[in-house]
Amino acid sequence: MELLFLGTSAGRPVQGRNVTAAALLLPQERGVWLFDCGEGTQHQLMRAGVKLTKLQQIFITHMHGDHTFGLPGLLSTRSSLGTEEPLRLYGPSGLRDWVQRTLALTDTRLGYALEITEVRPGAIYEDERLRVVTDTLEHRVACYGYRIEEKPQRGRLKAELLQGLGVPFGPLYGQLKEGQDVQLPDGLLIRSDDVTEPARSGRIVTILGDTRPCANAVRLAQGADLVVHEATFDAALEDKALAYGHSTTVQAAHTASEAGARRLLLTHFSARFTEADMAQLAEEARALFPATETASDFAVVAVRHANRADA
Repeated sequence: MELLFLGTSAGRPVQGRNVTAAALLLPQERGVWLFDCGEGTQHQLMRAGVKLTKLQQIFITHMHGDHTFGLPGLLSTRSSLGTEEPLRLYGPSGLRDWVQRTLALTDTRLGYALEITEVRPGAIYEDERLRVVTDTLEHRVACYGYRIEEKPQRGRLKAELLQGLGVPFGPLYGQLKEGQDVQLPDGLLIRSDDVTEPARSGRIVTILGDTRPCANAVRLAQGADLVVHEATFDAALEDKALAYGHSTTVQAAHTASEAGARRLLLTHFSARFTEADMAQLAEEARALFPATETASDFAVVAVRHANRADA
């Protein structure tokens, strides 16, 4: 599981930074999930080598243009590539009307089913491996954050132990992996718990939209392995951040710290900040939450299990 940043600038694109978008790169069968879709997002995906035909779900945090203006073009291009796989689109109230009117007025016809869900707080998606929960944030318009929860996974089989016990490779391995005890032809009972490594807790990624500091942001980020939080302003501009419904570097760090998160990625930087300012912005947050980094366009961040460095 990896998170690819496609746009990390607030409000408008600047040299080297596009407006907001990030892609969660999942195992093959789950493809790509996109979070926000600022203008030019499909160009960023092409530059990153991510195929639109792999895109399965899009989550929009709020309706401001720097988070949505790339959506109509991306939907159209995905259709022109010939894919017929359905696409799920989630976001705030008004998203369905805006998308449908834009497509109708531009005579854009999609060759796949577009399933649009206008979200409310709570669980909005679940399959056998992943669950997505959303809640409201505090911005100038209705805005949501998303918490992606990977369900706990059974531990790996202890292959050397199984070989030593004389368990033949094949269906019995699958039964043991699924938690079933098996009996060998000689009567030896092999208990799944005895030949399986401890279960792994699932990973948690929290992607927050634009927001002032708020209790819901902390709840969405609780215990997360990775939190993506806007830091539109530096610590000296706290009053401006409050007035515009945004957060500072230090406020983002406070949210991650209060939530007990493992790692914080700052994004959505005001155009007033240059690349030379990024080190200072990171240091402001690290004073409170040391595991902080600033995101950059095309950065790929691996989401690791708390107890493993290679997953």
